[in-house]
Amino acid sequence: MQYVFVIYQGFSPIPADEEAWATLSSDEQKAVYADYGRLNRTPGLTPGLPLGLPAQATTVRVRHGSTVTSEGPFLGAHGSIAGTMVCEADDLDAAVALAAQIPAARLGGAIEVRPVDTYW
Repeated sequence: MQYVFVIYQGFSPIPADEEAWATLSSDEQKAVYADYGRLNRTPGLTPGLPLGLPAQATTVRVRHGSTVTSEGPFLGAHGSIAGTMVCEADDLDAAVALAAQIPAARLGGAIEVRPVDTYW
């Protein structure tokens, strides 16, 4: 079965935020890179395209037939999506076990696991 992992960065430090990234030791920083590298090579796991930072987002809504845009992510920086992955797993438990290996899950973020579904 296929599952989509929606990665919420939350308060997890990222390299693009030098001040936050510096709160991690050199060993922790190396572990984050190593973990994502290993995950990206995991059979049955397909990483999504890299996303820009939340500050680079534009949110689009349509109100009364007019397009309205606002700067930034829909949910604010700490609720924004950092990325996605698609995995093949035997069941939800196996998908959750894999999602738990994503560094953001242990560093202040969260991983939402959803089964792929057909709507039409």
